[in-house]
Amino acid sequence: MNYLPVFLKLKSRPCLVVGGGKVAVRKVLLLLRAGAGVSVVAPAVCEGLVALQKEGSIIHLHREFQDEDVDDKVLVIAATDNKETNRQVSVVANSHRIPVNVVDSPDLCSFIMPSIIDRSPVQVAVSTGGASPVLARLLRSRLESFIPAAYGRLATLVEDFRQKVKDKFSIADQRRYFWESVLQGRVAELLFAGRETEARDALQNAIEDADRSYDSRGEVYLVGAGPGDPDLITFRALRLMQQADVVVYDRLVSQPILDMVRRDAEMIYAGKERNNHTLSQESINELLVRLAMSGKRVLRLKGGDPFIFGRGGEEIETLAEKGIPFQVVPGITAASGCASYAGIPLTHRDYAQSCIFVTGHLKDGSIDLDWDNLARPKQTIVFYMGLHSVENICRELVAHGLSVDTLAALVQQGTTQDQKVYIETLGSLPDLMEREVIRPPTIIIVGEVVKLHTKLHWFHDS
Repeated sequence: MNYLPVFLKLKSRPCLVVGGGKVAVRKVLLLLRAGAGVSVVAPAVCEGLVALQKEGSIIHLHREFQDEDVDDKVLVIAATDNKETNRQVSVVANSHRIPVNVVDSPDLCSFIMPSIIDRSPVQVAVSTGGASPVLARLLRSRLESFIPAAYGRLATLVEDFRQKVKDKFSIADQRRYFWESVLQGRVAELLFAGRETEARDALQNAIEDADRSYDSRGEVYLVGAGPGDPDLITFRALRLMQQADVVVYDRLVSQPILDMVRRDAEMIYAGKERNNHTLSQESINELLVRLAMSGKRVLRLKGGDPFIFGRGGEEIETLAEKGIPFQVVPGITAASGCASYAGIPLTHRDYAQSCIFVTGHLKDGSIDLDWDNLARPKQTIVFYMGLHSVENICRELVAHGLSVDTLAALVQQGTTQDQKVYIETLGSLPDLMEREVIRPPTIIIVGEVVKLHTKLHWFHDS
C-alpha cells in the first residue's frame, strides 16, 4: 500500500483551506460536515464561500497565503489555481508535520481525499492513491448501489444494543456470530423496510433467545478459489471468506484472493506442492476436524474447483464421518478458466465434440491412463499437473494414434497478470521444456481447438 486508509476526527478542530473557488467550496463543505472549524485564505472568494462566511460557518482571511496561516492547524488543503502557491502551502505544512492535501497534485500531498460513500455513521472511502480520481468516483458509484441508505440507521441500531449483546455473550466469537446473523437476517430487512420499531423488537428477542442458537458450533467451508483471477470468485465464496475464523489454504490460491479473506482470520498454509507437502492430506483432514470441533468456522480454500483433482471429496468424507457440518462452494476449474483466458474453446462444433480432464501427476515414475480412449479425434484433452510428465504424455498420445503434429497449448499461471500461453505440437512440446523455464501452475490442452487461439485470444500474456 502506498497510503494507509484512516478516518480523522476533526470535530471542533481548526483546519485551513487555501483558495476561494468552486473546488475550495467542495473541500470546505466536506470539512464542515465532519464538524471542523474552517478558515479560508484567499484574496477573493466565490458566492458559495461568501454565503458560508455570512452565516458564520467559516472564517475568511482576505489576502494571499502566509506561512503563519498553518499555525495551530491540524489539517491543510490547498485548492488554488496557482502552482507556486500550492507548492508553498505543501512545503510549509510538511515542515510543520501537518497533513496537507493539494488538489490534483498527488506529489505535493501527504494525504489524499478519497471518494466517499456516506451512510453515517457508516462511511466507505474509495481511493486510487491519486492515480485516477475519476476511476475512484466510478467505483464509488458502483458501491453506492450495493449499500442501502438505511445502513446508517442499522449501524445506529447496533450501537444502541452493543452493551446488551456484550453482557449476554462473554466470548468474542459468540458476539461476532450473533451480529453476523443479525446483520444478514430479519432485523436488517425490517429496518431497511422502514419498520424500525419492529426491528428493535426483533433484535431484543434475538438477544433473549440467543442461548438456543449461538452455541459456537464449528463448521467447515470447502471453497473453490478458481484459477487465479480474484474476479472469478463467487459471491457465496466471498461471503464465507469474510466469515471464517481460520483459513487453511493451498499453494495454488493466489495472493489477491487471500487478500479478500477476513483480516483477523488465522492463516494456515497447507502447501500441496508436488513432492513437497507442508501438510500431508491425512494431516489436513485431521486439522479440519480438530479446528471445527473447537468451535471454529474453518475456510478450506483450494485452487480451482475442490471436486476436480482437488481431493475435496476426501476431506469432506472425513468431516461427514465425524459429524462436522460443512458446505461446499464450487469454483471455476483451471481447465475452464485458463482455456477461456487463452482463447481456446474446449468444445467446438467443427473441432471437438467431447472434452476430457485428466491428471498428469506421476506417481513412482509411472502414469496409468486409458491412452486408447484419450487418443481419439474430435476430442479435447486437458491435463492437470502434467508439467513434469510432458515427454511421457506426448509420447503415449502419439503411440496410441494421434499425429505428432497435433496442436498442444501449455498455459502458465492462467487468468492472472502473469499468464503465458505457448502453442506447440505433440512433437515440439517436450522441446519447449528445454527452451523455456516453465513454472506451475500450468495446464496442457491437446486437440484441434488449440488452433483457435490465434483468432480468439483476448487476454494479454505477460
